[in-house]
Amino acid sequence: MHEELCNRYDYDNVLNRFCVQAAVGHPLAGCGKKGADLQSNVLLSLLLQNQQSGKFWVFNQFTEEFSVNQLAALVTKAGKKLGLDIQTTSVSNPRVEAEEHYYNAEHTQLIELGLNLHLLSHPLDDSLLTFSIKYKDRVDTKQIMPNVSWRKIRVK
Repeated sequence: MHEELCNRYDYDNVLNRFCVQAAVGHPLAGCGKKGADLQSNVLLSLLLQNQQSGKFWVFNQFTEEFSVNQLAALVTKAGKKLGLDIQTTSVSNPRVEAEEHYYNAEHTQLIELGLNLHLLSHPLDDSLLTFSIKYKDRVDTKQIMPNVSWRKIRVK
């Protein structure tokens, strides 16, 4: 595949957004209290034997859990290694959701099937952030900040 066609969507949305924001010098903008847990997704290839007819398995693919604040700290640390001066900011949450919640996810099934863990603790500067910096000239910075709200608007 040509390099310009590849993407790094194997990580979750907020991590992609933070790396792009860091690459273009925009403050990392988290919504609300920035405490909701997010899962770092990974692409994986598992060769599964044919299951009995009628069986279908669905697994949530994640290897680690991070809060939005923790992801911002990881991007900031990786950016410093690359000479970036990364700031963070908070914007009001456009979604209607609890600011804090308890989420206890488990991911043992994929490990039992042979998932080779690729942890986000491996340097971001060698992958996603470097990729974002390389193509930062393609970023429309006017599109970075949210301009929608999921909250009801009262019409008079």
